[in-house]
This record gives sequence, structure tokens and C-alpha cells, in this order.
Amino acid sequence: MAKRVTIVGPAHPLRGGGMSTFNERMAYAFQEAGCEVEIVTFSLQYPSFLFPGKSQFTTEPAPAGLAIKVLINSVNPLSWWRAGQYIKKQQPDLVVFRYWLPFMGPALGTIARIIHRNKYSRILAITDNVVPHEKRPGDVPFTKYFLGSCHGFVTLSRSVQQDLEQFEPKKPSVYLPHPLYDNFGEAETKEAACAALGIDPKYKYLLFFGFIRAYKGLDLLLQAMADPQVKELQHLKLIVAGEFYEDAAPYHQLIEELQLQNKLILRTDFIPNDEVRHYFCAADLVVQPYKHATQSGVTQVAYHFNKPMVVTRVGGLAELVPHGEVGYVVEPQPQTIAAAIQHFYTSGNANLLSDNISKYKKRFSWSRFVQAMWELAEKVKV
Repeated sequence: MAKRVTIVGPAHPLRGGGMSTFNERMAYAFQEAGCEVEIVTFSLQYPSFLFPGKSQFTTEPAPAGLAIKVLINSVNPLSWWRAGQYIKKQQPDLVVFRYWLPFMGPALGTIARIIHRNKYSRILAITDNVVPHEKRPGDVPFTKYFLGSCHGFVTLSRSVQQDLEQFEPKKPSVYLPHPLYDNFGEAETKEAACAALGIDPKYKYLLFFGFIRAYKGLDLLLQAMADPQVKELQHLKLIVAGEFYEDAAPYHQLIEELQLQNKLILRTDFIPNDEVRHYFCAADLVVQPYKHATQSGVTQVAYHFNKPMVVTRVGGLAELVPHGEVGYVVEPQPQTIAAAIQHFYTSGNANLLSDNISKYKKRFSWSRFVQAMWELAEKVKV
């Protein structure tokens, strides 16, 4: 009899970016392992005053072959009870929660506590963050409430595992590197990608990809673009692809002050999944200039498309990017970011880095990820 798995977290029709993409790809991986899988997701993820983007919902079609049930309203306790009762009665062998924000602690913690009553389902949480990027009142009690409802934990970076141990030192946990995002299609030529984006393939392109928030350091990268080390590089432009999740005005002001208007391509609307590969395949180098971080799915998209990276030495970013082998690990400063960009274009190592990536990325398989989750589930006590 097939094992049954329920994933609780963002998924279609939510436009959850990397979170939804991860959950849906994980569901396919469990199916490939012979499991029956259902995702239980949100009808409302954030109240409008807390949501920084333009829309919480996608217009893209639902992923084929996945069972997705919309049950949870993050601010409606009645929906928490209904979702918990539904999953409890289903009696899945494994329930996997995604936890990334203390605001979700009351809802997800309550659902997990109700599931506990079936005295059967093993409850694991993939804790993207335990200590949030932006701190708010209630963070600690909400996080404690949720973590206390789980049997075990998966972290995607060692830094989060260290944070987790401050809250739950006795429960089993495992660090599993973020698997590849291999669901954005096959690679295409730079010429084809540039044609799809309507940009000139004769230029060299850097890529900053993903939601734009203060901790992601786009301002550092803009300053690096104005650094003499980078300014001397001919025919170089930066593609900024992702929606602003905060006030865009300071960034536009910085662009004007640094006179970068002709050095940038701004695509600051939400990037749908079917366009992601164009941006990565048009780029020579992916830059993640984060000021602080836990982990980033952008790394695993870059790996899929064999793109070298510049990442900063914060959180878990450096764990997945061996310096000098598949990219550059630098301090979160404009000068060091600029030096890495300059070295990439002048050293002649670009092809070597890409070749190394094609070998290194084989360790980030989804089959290995779900197998390790089952191994963890077998260790927990219901």
C-alpha cells in the first residue's frame, strides 16, 4: 500500500514564488517515490496590509497531476480547525509543514496540534527560517508555538539548524541542501533567451533575480556596478528581474545618483515560471549580494542552468557555492562584489566554472531529499 503524504504550505493558486514552486516540485518527488500526495494550501496567506507585492494569486494554470486543496486562511481560526480536522481524518503517514515566518505560527501550529490527535501521522517541518529576516513583536512565542507542535525538522542551511537548536534542542533534525529547481524547462541558447526577452545578445549580462527586499542587497550590487572595476568592462549590463516587495523609490534614486540608467534592464514585475529560463540563460553570471540570508532557491535555479554565481558570505549561501570552483564567495560589500565580477570577465575561467557546476549539482537530487525525509520520519515518536 502506497504511503500517504500531506504537504501544508503555499501552492497554486498562490503566487508564492520559490515557496510554491518548491512545494509543488517536492510533491512530484514524493509521487515519483510511489507515494500518494496532497498539498493543503491557503485561501488567504497574508492580510493585504502585510503583503508587499501586487497580488497574492497567480494567473498561471494549476500544475498537472497534483492534488491541491485550498483550506487555510491565515487569520481565520475556524479555517485552522477545519484544515486540521481534514488532515487528521485523512491519516497521512507523513505531514510536511513549511515554516518561514512567525506570523504563520498560530495557524500552522494549531493545525499540527489537531493532526496530533490521530496518534498516527508523523509531523515534520521544513524550517526555511526560524529567526526571521525582519523582526516583529510576537516572533518568539509564535515560533515556539509552531515548533512545539512538530515531531522533527528539516533545515535547508546549517545556520537555520543552529537557530533551531536554540528552540528545540532535543527533537531530531537534519540539514538537507535545497534540491535543484529543475522544473523551469531545459536550457536554451543565449541568443534564443535574449530574443525572448527582447534584449541585445551582444551584451554581457549579470542577473539579480527574485523578490526585491532590503536584506537581498540590490543596493550593494548597484554600487558595485558603479565601481571602477566594473565600469571598465565593455558592453556589460545588469538585469534586475523580480517584483519590488518594498518601496522602489530609494532604488530608483540610487540608480539616478550613480548614473546607471544605461547599464540596467529593469523587469520589476512578477516573473512567471515559464519565463524564468529566459533570464538565467541570457545571463553570464548570477549575483546574490545578500546582506543576510538563510538559503536561497536562486542558487538552485542557477545550478540547473549551469550558471556561475557570486554570493555573499552570509547565512547558508556559501555552503552551496564552493569558492573558485562554481563561483565566488565574497563579503557583502560593493568593492568585493565588483572585484568578483571583474575577475569573472577577465580571468577566462567562465567555461571551467560552468563545467564544474554540471558535475557538482548532481548531489542536489529530489530523490535523495525525500529519502532523507523518510529516514528522519522513522526516527520520530508519535
